[in-house]
Amino acid sequence: MRLRVGTFNVENLLTRHRFSSGGRTDTAAAMSLFHFPRSDERDAVERSLAVALEDDKRQMTALALAEAQADLWMMQEVDSLASLQAFFANYVHRIADHRYGHFTLMDGNDRRNIEIAFAARRDLLAPQQVSVRSHRDLSFAEAGVHDRDLAALGIDRGGKVFARDCLSISLDVGGRNLTLFGCHFKSMDNGREDGRQATMPVRRAEAGAVKHLIKQRFGEGWREANWIVLGDLNGYRFGLGPRAERIDEGESGLEPLLDDFAVDPMAALPEHERWTHFRRYWSESRQHLVETHMPLDHILLSPALAAANPRPAMQTIRRGLPYRVPLDPREPDRSMARLATSADRYPRVGWDRPKASDHCPLTIDLTIPQEGR
Repeated sequence: MRLRVGTFNVENLLTRHRFSSGGRTDTAAAMSLFHFPRSDERDAVERSLAVALEDDKRQMTALALAEAQADLWMMQEVDSLASLQAFFANYVHRIADHRYGHFTLMDGNDRRNIEIAFAARRDLLAPQQVSVRSHRDLSFAEAGVHDRDLAALGIDRGGKVFARDCLSISLDVGGRNLTLFGCHFKSMDNGREDGRQATMPVRRAEAGAVKHLIKQRFGEGWREANWIVLGDLNGYRFGLGPRAERIDEGESGLEPLLDDFAVDPMAALPEHERWTHFRRYWSESRQHLVETHMPLDHILLSPALAAANPRPAMQTIRRGLPYRVPLDPREPDRSMARLATSADRYPRVGWDRPKASDHCPLTIDLTIPQEGR
C-alpha cells in the first residue's frame, strides 16, 4: 500500500474577519490608513476587506494543495469544520485531481480558536475505517512531562500540555493500520526577540507528551507500529542563513521525539531543501536584519515505517510563498529586483501578500507495511 501523506499550516483559514478585539494582520495595514468616526462603519469596511483578501489567498492555498496531490492531509490553523468544508468545496475541488472527504476538526486549546484538521481522499477510506481522538485535555502531570523549567514559567502540573491539541487519526487503509498524530506545538513568538528560548520548555513538554501517547497506545510494540507525528512543530535544530549557511540553534525542543524514538526523513534531504518557513526581521540586540530559512513543519516516522521506507520521496511546495522569500537559500542575490522577477510563483502572488500561506506544504511518499514485520 502506497500513500502520500502531507502536512500544511494553511495560516488562518477563518470564517471570522477578526480575532476578538485584536484584529488580523492581513487587514491591519490597509485599515491603519483610514479614519472611521464610527466603530460600526470601521467594522463593515474591515469585513469587506477581509473577504476580498481571503478569496485571493485561498485560491493560492488551493493551488498548493492541488499541486502536492497528497492522499492524507493534516492541516493547522483552521477555525471550524464549516470553513474547512467550504474551502475544499469551493476552492480545492475546482482545481485538484483528487476529491477529499472524511473532514475532521475538533476544538482545541488555542486562544484564537485555530485548530488542527484532517482530510483524506474520499475514495480511499470508508467512514468506519477512520477513528478520531482529541487529547486536548491531557495534563502535564498525566503525560509525566512537568519539570522545573515549566514551574519557573508559572505553569501548573494540572495545566493542559498541548497549546492546541494532539489529534490522533487511526486508519485502516487496505488492511494496513496507520495512526497519525497531528500537532501544532507552541509558537516561538511570544512578542519578544528571545521567544524561541522562552517558549522552549512548553514545546519540549508537548513533544514528550506525544511520545507518552504513542507508548500508551502501542505499548511495547511501539517500534513495530505504523505511526507518524506530523504538523507545525515550531521547533528546529539547524536553520539556514544567507547562502544556505548552516546555523546551529542549539536545543530544538523536539528532542523527546527525535532522540532514539521517531525518525526524521528530512535529514536525508540536501541541506538547502530542509526548510518550510522563512523569517526576516530586524534584531534590536544585533542591530541588523536577520534572515533564516527554518524547518518548522515535520513528518516524523515510526521505526517500522522508516525501515520500510529507507529513502522516501519528500516534496515541499514553495510556489505559494510571497516573492520576498528566496526560494533557494544558496542564491547570493537577495535584492528586490532579483526576487520580484524570479517568475517561480503562482499567478497573482504578491511581494508579501497575497500568498498561499507563510508555511510550505510538506509531503512524503510511503509504503505502509503490515505491522509487526
